[in-house]
Amino acid sequence: MSWEDTFTTWSQAPSDTELEKAKNAETVICEALNNDPELAKMDILVFAQGSYKARTNVRQDSDVDICIMNRDQVFTQYADGIRQADVGLVDSDYTYAKFKDMVQRALAKRFGTGVSRGNKAFDIHANSYRLDADVVPAFEHRWYTGHKDYRGNYTYHKGIAFISDNGYRIINWPEQTHENGKDKHERTNKKYKKAIRILKRLRNSMQEKQISAANDIGSFVIESMIWNVPDGHINTTNYKDMIQNVLAHLYNETKTNEKCAEWGEVSELKYLFKFDEPKRIKAHNFISAAWDHIGY
Repeated sequence: MSWEDTFTTWSQAPSDTELEKAKNAETVICEALNNDPELAKMDILVFAQGSYKARTNVRQDSDVDICIMNRDQVFTQYADGIRQADVGLVDSDYTYAKFKDMVQRALAKRFGTGVSRGNKAFDIHANSYRLDADVVPAFEHRWYTGHKDYRGNYTYHKGIAFISDNGYRIINWPEQTHENGKDKHERTNKKYKKAIRILKRLRNSMQEKQISAANDIGSFVIESMIWNVPDGHINTTNYKDMIQNVLAHLYNETKTNEKCAEWGEVSELKYLFKFDEPKRIKAHNFISAAWDHIGY
């Protein structure tokens, strides 16, 4: 097939069967939590996030990312001049480690040996009814920016945060990521998510051909790089021109850290490359190899 035919195939959204299996994973996890007497009393929100939520997943991205967010507890960060007392929060002796252990107990009771604990998440193994799931217990995270609403209350960005078993706090912004992605998809005549799927599948194809520059390039890095491509470069009449535009822009702008230092992840609440020079170099080398592989 020509590259245009290949890109057309690669651009397609996941099947309804895949989405149904992802939903089934979310459902059985909710059931496991509801069957635990202690967890059932808590204000917990279970939701899919990442590529399955956005429908930018491809077959090799087999795991559905599911968050179990405890809304009774919050992690916080504050703009200069704001203190905990200013926003009406009080300290709690309930720890994140205790919550993760409770979630593990509930999942183990429901899935037995089909669940394993990782540094950041639990892995629930697939069966014919559901997909593999990476399950992250989290607390709500609030970033108080220093602004107030019309009632005089401090406003905040709401995300999730969790602590890895090796002691690092990790903050993510799934709601903002999802909404920003939807908006860009509409602005590009529904081409943004197609570009993401194409570039992910191109990476996977390069890996199968043992092109080393395609190794260790995360799916979310690909999604965030395309987020930073101007809309007009994506909204083209054919896919080969679109991918040429995308790769050319990314190649030129990731040559040096100065050019892409202000690039954000899709949420626009975290920098993509600014504090991680090795990640930028690796991404740039992948883009260069992808250009050569296609033969532009």
